[in-house]
Parts: sequence; C-alpha cells; structure tokens
Amino acid sequence: MPSAETTRASVREPEPVRPTKEDEVAAAGSELIGGPIGRRALLGSSWWTPVRVVALVAIAMFALGMVQKLPCYDGGWFFGASTQYTHACYSDIPHLYQGRGFADGLVPYFDKLPGDMDYLEYPVLTGVFMEVAAWLTPGGGSIQDQEQIYWMVNAGMLMVCAAVIAVSTARLHRRRPWDGLLVALAPAFALTATINWDLLAVALLAAAMLMWSRGRALAFGILIGLATAAKFYPFLVMGPLLVLCWRAGRWREFGTALMGAVGAWLVVNLPVMYLAPEGWAKFYSFSHDRGVDFGSVFLFLSTWFKISITPDTANAWALFLMVLVCVGMTALTLTAPRRPRFVQLAFLIVAAFILTNKVYSPQYVLWLVPLAALARPRWRDFLIWQACEVAYFLGIWMYLAYTTSGDAHKGLSSQGYQIAIAVHLLGTLYLCAVVVRDILMPERDVVRKAGDDDPSGGVLDGAEDVFVLGAAARPPRHAAHFDGPQVRWGNGGVAVEDRSP
Repeated sequence: MPSAETTRASVREPEPVRPTKEDEVAAAGSELIGGPIGRRALLGSSWWTPVRVVALVAIAMFALGMVQKLPCYDGGWFFGASTQYTHACYSDIPHLYQGRGFADGLVPYFDKLPGDMDYLEYPVLTGVFMEVAAWLTPGGGSIQDQEQIYWMVNAGMLMVCAAVIAVSTARLHRRRPWDGLLVALAPAFALTATINWDLLAVALLAAAMLMWSRGRALAFGILIGLATAAKFYPFLVMGPLLVLCWRAGRWREFGTALMGAVGAWLVVNLPVMYLAPEGWAKFYSFSHDRGVDFGSVFLFLSTWFKISITPDTANAWALFLMVLVCVGMTALTLTAPRRPRFVQLAFLIVAAFILTNKVYSPQYVLWLVPLAALARPRWRDFLIWQACEVAYFLGIWMYLAYTTSGDAHKGLSSQGYQIAIAVHLLGTLYLCAVVVRDILMPERDVVRKAGDDDPSGGVLDGAEDVFVLGAAARPPRHAAHFDGPQVRWGNGGVAVEDRSP
C-alpha cells in the first residue's frame, strides 16, 4: 500500500510543455509529421525521447550542411576565384590547413609562419582543436587531398560539438525539451557550422549553461573558462550573472564560478603565454589592429555616409557602446518587475557584442542560436530572425562573387550588400527588442506563462530578491500579474495556485 508521502496531492511532477499546444507555428509545422500531439497520447513510454530526437535532428541537419558544401569540396575551394562564393559554400578550414602551417607540421604559436600572418590568430584552445585535426589528417597524396580530408576531420569533430549544443539546449529547461528543435532545425546553424571553428566555444558555453542550471557553479565556471580560451565572447555572460547574483544576493556562487573560469582559462593559456608570448598575443593584437570589416555596423555606416573609420575609432566606439549597453542592462536587471532569466541577459549581452563589433563573419550567428532558442522560445520570432540571417549569409557570398568575378559581375553589388547588412542588423535588433519586452512585461514571456521562474537560473530559480531599484522595490515586489500559474519567489520555481482576490 502506498505511503502518505507518495500520495500527497500538493506534490506533483510538473507536466512538460507541449509546443504544438502552446505555439501556433509549431502546431502548423507538426502537420508534416501527423499533427499536434493529442491529450490522450502516452508520453514517456518510447525510446524516442525529446532529447534523443533533438540530437538526431541536429546531426541530420549538420549533415545537410555538409552536403551544401559539396560544390566547394569537389573543386570550388581549389579552382576558380569566385566559384566558392557563387555556390555559397566557402569555408576557412581547408584554406588555413596550408595557410597556417598545419600541412608543413608547424606548431601553432611557437613556429613563425611565412606570409602576412606571422602567427596563428586564434585563441589557444581553438588552436589545439585545429592541431588535433591536423594530427588526424594523413600526410599522403596531393595538398588538395589533404585539405579535403582536413575539412572532413574537422567536420566530424564539429558535428560532436553540434550534438552537445542541441542536447544541452534540450536539457536546460526541464519542462521544455522540445525547444532544442529550434537549434537543431535552425537553417543558419546548418549553413555556417563548418565555415570556421566557432562551434567549439558554442558547445562549451552551452554545456556551461546546463551546469549552472543544475546548480553546479564550479563546473559552470570551468567550462566558461575553457570556452573563453576557445573564443573571447563566452566570458561576456559573467557580466549579466554578476548583476543577477547581486539582485538575489548569491555572491558565493558567483565567486565560485568566477574563480573556476579564471583558473581554467589560465591553465590553458599560461603555458603558451610563458613559452611563446609573441605567438600567444597574436589573437589579441590581430583583434585590436583589425580594420572595419564585413557585416559590421561600422562598414554599413562608412559605406552609406562615405566616411573613413579607422581601427582605433572603431575600437573606441565599440567599447563605448558596449559600456553603454552594460549600464543599460544593469539598470534593466535591477528595476525589472521580476528578475530577468539568466539566458535572456546572456542573449542580450552577446547580441550587443555582435552588433557593436568591427566585423560580423557569417558563422557568428552560431553564438546566438542556442541563446536565442532559450531566451525567446517562440517559433515565429525565431524564424523571422533566422530568415534575416540566411539573407545575410547569401548576401555576403554573392557580394564576394561580384568582387572576384571581374567584368562578369556575378552576384550582388555593394548597394545590395549594404541592404543585406541592414537586414542582419534589423533582424538581430528585432529579437533583442522582443526579449527586452519579455523582461519588462514578464506576462509575455512564454517560459513564465507556463508557470516557471528561471529554469536556466540554477540557484537563482525562485530565489528571493535582496537588492532592487525603482518600481521593482515597491509592492508587489517580485512578480507581475499574468494569467496562468504564478511562481512565488523562494519556492524553487514551483507553480502554485494564486488565490489572491
């Protein structure tokens, strides 16, 4: 006979959120596979769990992205100046196999390179990733054969990263595993996954966010440190976390995460920093000295207004704009009617970094895809943004085809490329605006409408506020009213019935 402890009516396992019930676009799309799930469907009894489905879909989409690169694999990377652009299948990976000395057995950061780039211009952990792929690439055959194999080896390693990202996203919000399909099916994700090595940092950041959501601050910090050793941008999420922990008074957890991040970054970087300081510093000097480049707001403004923007001017303005954004986000976090969800602020800070950067390479969209899927898990808004990113993906390659095809002028003119940049900027700003609206009007946040507080927040989920400003300091202090289950601070984020008159 079951005990009273197992039959208490007040303790219930929250039901998973069904996207085909909550999202009209998801419901319409589900018609391709039989329509929305019925209320009598037997859930949890099949091997096909949401996480496994998301992982397999992500791998399938990654494979389709590899197929899209086939025209370049068969010759576009090697023959013809504009073929790799007209087919939109360019990748840095095969070109840098020889261009950065991997074909000749040179050691990154230690051996000087011939040509304009004297050392590898990537962070240390990315350099290790590239070197491991070079070790796995056989040395026989022509240089073209080696570059093809090198790309395939890297693609296999990056596919593992893509699966980690999809699984981490699906598991981060316990009641919303199907949000991982936003990542798995994102067209820009598949198109840009093998352009460069960004997926390594994205995977480490996604795993770090998962660790934080499970309350493992040290593991989160270590993974953030490793992600920052692969690409700079993941460390930016520590800023929003600082302000959230300030509002909730969770200083010990933040301190643990910060120490883990700094320690992991130093473990990776110190040996190279000490033994090959000039090679180690190349990434930072290259980033500082790099001029205004493709896709950036600075290129758009300089072209549109016919003005010259020097690297120093762009650096100064980028820093000023990022400081301005950080001040605004701090004010937003401390005055919002409910404490913003961690992933909302993480998305906003990374998006701000992208929008104010001197360059926007097409693969930078990968930085935002998992964060966007968690910050605003609504198919309509996500697909609007993705359409803008796909338009930019096609725009930059068509513009490069135009500039490399001589008098033939195949592709997109400079004016058309400026429109593509504007579409990318407006699409990202649109998604940022929707996320900010959700913070200011939490009743519009689809995650909180389902009764959750901050599933990605770990120790912040359901925690009491200890420091707030403005309207947030006046009763009702911690929640804004909305129809549906209410979340009370301090109850671990469990939805409870609101019996207030």
